[in-house]
Amino acid sequence: MFKNAIIYRLPARWHINAGQLSQHLAPQTFKRAGNMDMQSQGWIQPRESSNGLVHQVNRQFLLRLQTEKKILPSSVINQVTRERAKELEEQQGFPPGRKQTKELKEQVTDELLPRAFTRLSSMWVWIDPVNGWLVADSSTSARAEEALKLLFKAVPKFPLETVRTVMSPGAAMTDWLASDEAPEGFTVDQDTELRSTAESRATVRYVRHTLEADQLRQHIETGKQCTRLALTWADKISFTMAENLSIKKIALLDVLKENHELTGKNDDERFDGDFMLFTGELQKLLKDLIKALGGIVAEPMKEKL
Repeated sequence: MFKNAIIYRLPARWHINAGQLSQHLAPQTFKRAGNMDMQSQGWIQPRESSNGLVHQVNRQFLLRLQTEKKILPSSVINQVTRERAKELEEQQGFPPGRKQTKELKEQVTDELLPRAFTRLSSMWVWIDPVNGWLVADSSTSARAEEALKLLFKAVPKFPLETVRTVMSPGAAMTDWLASDEAPEGFTVDQDTELRSTAESRATVRYVRHTLEADQLRQHIETGKQCTRLALTWADKISFTMAENLSIKKIALLDVLKENHELTGKNDDERFDGDFMLFTGELQKLLKDLIKALGGIVAEPMKEKL
């Protein structure tokens, strides 16, 4: 399922069903980019068997945002523009000025755009209206916000909140390393990054390396703070948390997979079973993680995203 998680909050027991949400999203159904479009973005059916644009399993919603981008490197545009500018200079006897060069570049872009290659990508969005979570499978907040912009536009008074905790993730991770003690239910793994708060921004990274408490304390005492830390929750899920609370490298561990046998099921049943397993465990992980960070300070998001 998800490899990354950018996390947001919804009011618990958000009163909207899958059919209503699908109707709101229908005008934003994905359409292929036109000849003169650099990009097209919209919602697609999460599964071919999905009933509309929202796939529901056990009161959990799954959305899929698809993006088509034209691949038109600026180096190609600039090269063709220079060739055209040289031809124009030969015709008129003097090099084109700034305004003329800009117009040439726009003309070249318009000519090349219909012939550009395209790249399709998609992003999962999980909505838990029961426990109040919205999670985007993205490694960056900027990409996740592309989905949020569409949701704000589609859903009237979409009640989304950013997740701000009592203790900042960076400060909490630094404390865990300094005390050599992870919060209850978690263990610290072998990857971390510490960065200086000084202007130098000096950075130390450990990758698949035993974390020695004394060494880490020395770095912390010199003004470094933990910006990334690999953790395992309940011996079931490993992940890496960043200082902005984004989660990456999510992996279900063997102990969890072994207890989840779906042999003999068809693809749709396996998919739904995996989705139920993933969301059920991630709900618990998020609850424990927020508790370890002191709880949530609600902060409504602005629709101007």
